[in-house]
Amino acid sequence: MQTAVDLLLPWQFSPTVLLTTTLAVAVYVRGMIGSAPATAYSRRVACFTGLAVIYLALQTACVYYASHMFFVLQLQQFVLHDLGPALLAIAAPGPALWHGLPQRARRCLQAAVRRVGTPLRLLLDARIATALYIVTQLLWLLPPIAFDVMLSNRLFKFMNWSTVLGAVPFWHLILDPRPRPLARLRLRERFLFLYLAMLPMTLASAALAFSQTNWYPVYAVCGRFLPISPIMDQELGGTAMWVPEAMLFGGVFFLFLGPKLDQAQTPLTSSPGGTSPAHADPSRGTAAGPASGCRASATERA
Repeated sequence: MQTAVDLLLPWQFSPTVLLTTTLAVAVYVRGMIGSAPATAYSRRVACFTGLAVIYLALQTACVYYASHMFFVLQLQQFVLHDLGPALLAIAAPGPALWHGLPQRARRCLQAAVRRVGTPLRLLLDARIATALYIVTQLLWLLPPIAFDVMLSNRLFKFMNWSTVLGAVPFWHLILDPRPRPLARLRLRERFLFLYLAMLPMTLASAALAFSQTNWYPVYAVCGRFLPISPIMDQELGGTAMWVPEAMLFGGVFFLFLGPKLDQAQTPLTSSPGGTSPAHADPSRGTAAGPASGCRASATERA
C-alpha cells in the first residue's frame, strides 16, 4: 500500500518539470516582492495553485495511474489542459515575472520576442488559439494515436507538455483581466470563442460516455489497476472529461465573464441629489470616475 507521501513523490523524475516549476516560482516571488503596486492576494493564490496542480499532474504517481486507466488519464488531462492554464491566466503573472527577471535576462527576452514576433502574434490570434486548444486535446483521443502514445514514454511526455502549452494562449485570451484595448478580445468575442471551444469537447466527451465500443484496446496491454470493464472505463473517461470541463466553463461564464457583462450594461445614472455626473463635485468624483479609476488600477496591477 502506498502512503500519501509516496503518491506525491516523483514517479519518473523529470529534471525539466522540476527546473521549470522551481524557476517559475522563484522568478514570480522575486517580482511579486519588488513590484509596485503589490500583486493582489487572489492572483498570488491562483498562480501558485496553477503551478502546483500542473506539477502534481506531471511529476507524481498520477502519471502511473493515468497510464493504466483511461478515466484517470482524462482527469490528468483536464488538469493540464484546463484547470492549470486557466488558473495561471486568472493570475496574470506576466508583470510579476517580468519584474522578477534580472536586467540581462529581460534584454535577452526582448530580443527573442522581436525575433519571433510574427509566430507569437499568430499564437495570440483568437481563431488560432482556439483551434490549438481543441486540437491539443482531441488529437490525443484518436485511437491509433492513443495506442502509440500509451506504449511510448517519450510520446506520453510530449502529449502532456503539448496539452499544457497548447491551452495557455486560449485561456490567456479568454481570462485576460485587463480591459480593452490592452486585452485583445472584446467581451462578446470571449463568449463566442469560449462556446466554440466548448462545443467539440462536449461532443467528444458525450461520444466516449455513451459508446458501447471499446476504442482503446491498448489498456489490455498496459493493464488496468482497477477491476472494471473497458467499456466502463471508457464511460468514466467520457464523464471525467465532460463534467469537470462543463463546471469550469460554467464558472468562467458566470463568475468571470458574467460580472463584466453586467458592468458593460449598467447605464450611467445621475447622482442621488439630482446633480448630473458632469456637474458633480470633483472632490467626490463623478459617476464615471470610480469606474475609470477601477479600470486604471486594474490596468496598473496587470
